[in-house]
Amino acid sequence: MKLFPRALSFRLAVMFALVSALLLGSIGFYLYQSLQREVAWRDDQALLGRLERMQALINDSVSVEQLRNRPKLYENMLGNRDNLLWIVDDIGKVLIEINPVSMSVPKLPAAAQARLGDGHASQAVRLAWKDVMQGGRGLTLIAGKLLSEREQMLGVYRLKLWLAMSVGALLAFVLGWWVSRRGLQPVRMLVQRAAGIDVQHLHLRLDEFNELSELQALSHALNQMPARLEDGFAQLSRFSEDLAHEMRTPLSNLMGHTQQSLRHSRSIEDYQNLLVSNQEEYERLARMIDSMLFLARTEQSHASVNHELIDLYDLVEQLCEYFEGVAQERDVTLINHAHDQLRADPALIRRALANLLANALRYGAPAAAVTISSVVWEDRIEVTVHNQGQPISAEHLPRLFERFYRCDPSRNQPDDSGGLGLAIVRSIMQLHGGRVTVESTGTGTRFCLVFLLQNA
Repeated sequence: MKLFPRALSFRLAVMFALVSALLLGSIGFYLYQSLQREVAWRDDQALLGRLERMQALINDSVSVEQLRNRPKLYENMLGNRDNLLWIVDDIGKVLIEINPVSMSVPKLPAAAQARLGDGHASQAVRLAWKDVMQGGRGLTLIAGKLLSEREQMLGVYRLKLWLAMSVGALLAFVLGWWVSRRGLQPVRMLVQRAAGIDVQHLHLRLDEFNELSELQALSHALNQMPARLEDGFAQLSRFSEDLAHEMRTPLSNLMGHTQQSLRHSRSIEDYQNLLVSNQEEYERLARMIDSMLFLARTEQSHASVNHELIDLYDLVEQLCEYFEGVAQERDVTLINHAHDQLRADPALIRRALANLLANALRYGAPAAAVTISSVVWEDRIEVTVHNQGQPISAEHLPRLFERFYRCDPSRNQPDDSGGLGLAIVRSIMQLHGGRVTVESTGTGTRFCLVFLLQNA
């Protein structure tokens, strides 16, 4: 069971009510303590004042017996039934007593000055006492005040404070709920507008909420989300179209050759040529499917990389030996200038460089050179594959690493990668936390693999 309800407005109202109750309770506690101390101080001052007046009466009288015969002097001074008075001599005899509640004379320690204290009788009482001399004998003046009236008044005050705090918290909850409902109205409007964004309306944006500073960051983040979804959806649509086109071409070739051969009887040699042609198409489909599966695996969130220390010179030398035959057919020289070490997955880096070398041999100028080099900077390692040839137009460079993208579809060759070679290179670099860049000028085309040192 959750401590707070799901509705944000209700949560805000509850928290506002709790804060208000805490604030009102703190103020009420302070006022109650202040009133209690003020009342107690006034009662103590009244008790001490009575002692002073009784002492003055005793000093002005011949004897205590004279005061006893004139009780109106001190009875009028007490004023009500909550006040007590005792005059006790030095042997403990009560000479004068005003005691409406019949309380026993409290036992007090002797003192030469006024004292204050609480009584220990059955009723709560506040006492003040003082020792004086009269006619050569010691007297103890004791004044007291019952605390029942004070406690009754403070009890009523406490009850009113609790009622005020409860009503205040309830009003704070109601007002807080109303204010939060009004204040969250833009959020509900934002939710309604965001709910209207679907596959058919990915172009919609929430720019009208940028005027509110609290919703500016949220609306900006929500605007970025459909933008990414729109790009991803467009890329997925293009990928589906490109995939259908790439799969249709070899399948159409296979179906056309097979149907043409079945129309008439053929010799064994013709059937063998047909099987050889079909085998090429099958291999092309197999390479395409293998590349697509590789891309799917590398783009998964849990894809792992086996980092090992790689000697770039040895790795590039192995690739040069592998492509030596193709390079000789095209009269291309492979030059290995890589000489650094890199911590990465050997199999993946070998595949990325192999794709770049195959691309350089396929589209590079004949009787030229393909150079593989490396350089170490402060924060990165760059591995470059450079080939001479016709420069790539600037409008093609941003899309070179998209799946199935070709600058010139008519240049398809039987051994090409189906437009997935450079996409595989980008996925491998993303898996290593790096990136791949391309530059194409009149001096040739330069692909660069950039590995960050903290990831390398």
